[in-house]
Amino acid sequence: MPRTRIKICGLTREADVDDALDAGVDALGFVLWPKSPRAVSLARAAELAARMPPFVTPVLLFVNPSPQEVRAATEALPHALLQFHGDETPEQCASAGHAYIRAARMAPGFDLLDFARRFQGAQALLLDAHVEGYGGAGKVFDWSLLHNLSGGVGLPLVLSGGLSPANVTDGVLSLRPWAVDVSSGVESAKGIKNPALMRRFCKAVREADDRLAAL
Repeated sequence: MPRTRIKICGLTREADVDDALDAGVDALGFVLWPKSPRAVSLARAAELAARMPPFVTPVLLFVNPSPQEVRAATEALPHALLQFHGDETPEQCASAGHAYIRAARMAPGFDLLDFARRFQGAQALLLDAHVEGYGGAGKVFDWSLLHNLSGGVGLPLVLSGGLSPANVTDGVLSLRPWAVDVSSGVESAKGIKNPALMRRFCKAVREADDRLAAL
């Protein structure tokens, strides 16, 4: 069985970056949307990403950015993966000329297969809860929405939305995503990560992988 990748998003402090790396993450997300309580400037994101070793990926999260904002980000962090979390079109995402993942806001009636066809240029789709505004607000969406997708969507899926150490094992076992993404589920306060929760989250994902490998 392939190993489930782990991304922790919304990092704002050096200590949290170090603790997340110690926990065994594969990617760290930095929010460049100013309206988020976890927002950091591009300069701050670059400072935090400089602490990351090779083979751990920085991810820059945007919500409806201008082309100039995206260009500045890719120049400052050329090895980062971009994450588009707003109303960006496939053309707008592709115009960055950079590897990206696209967030999909899951709700009854949402056509994920059509969405995946439109965003075939993405490296993966990140599945989050549909709430007012942008981001999943720490809410879990109805995972049964994914159970009837015949043949899959043709892109790797990143499970997000309300994940925590308490439910991520079930998410991996039932949906077998390529990766999982957590933010508020490992926090003591908005933008302040909890070292113990991050370790428990990563441990829960690895336990799920071990159980799948034993099947």
